[in-house]
Amino acid sequence: MIPIFEYQHRVSPEDIDDLGHAGNYHYVRWLQHATVAHSTANGWAPERYNELGAGWVVRSHHIEYLKPALEGDDLIIRTWVENMKPATSLRRYEICLRDGTLLARAETEWAFVNYTRQKAVRIPPEVASSFEVATPAPG
Repeated sequence: MIPIFEYQHRVSPEDIDDLGHAGNYHYVRWLQHATVAHSTANGWAPERYNELGAGWVVRSHHIEYLKPALEGDDLIIRTWVENMKPATSLRRYEICLRDGTLLARAETEWAFVNYTRQKAVRIPPEVASSFEVATPAPG
C-alpha cells in the first residue's frame, strides 16, 4: 500500500494556453492521471473497478493556483487519501516542480458509485482497505 503517491509529468506544448502557461483544464487532467496511477499502484486499476461494477466519480474539484506551470517543466503531482467515509473520500494533491517549488494545491471529493444504477453506494471493505489515510507534512 502506497499512502502518498508521486506522479511525474513533463509540461508539453499541448498543455500551454494562449497566456503562455499550462491551461486550467490540464491541471484537472493531471490530477485524474495521478489518481488513477495511485489507485492502480494500490491494486485497483480501472479494469478491476469495471469488474466490480462500481468505482469513483468526482463530486467536486478545488484547485488553488500559486505559480504557473510552463512548457518543459518537470512536475511531481503528490496525492493522498485524506479521509474515507462510507460512500465518499477526499483526496488531496500538491503539484510541484522537481525542485520542490509548490505550483498548486488541490482536492477532489470522490463518491463511490454503482455504474449500472448511477447511484452512490458504500465503499466496499476491499477497496477502502487498499488505501491508507495519510496526512503528509506540508510540502
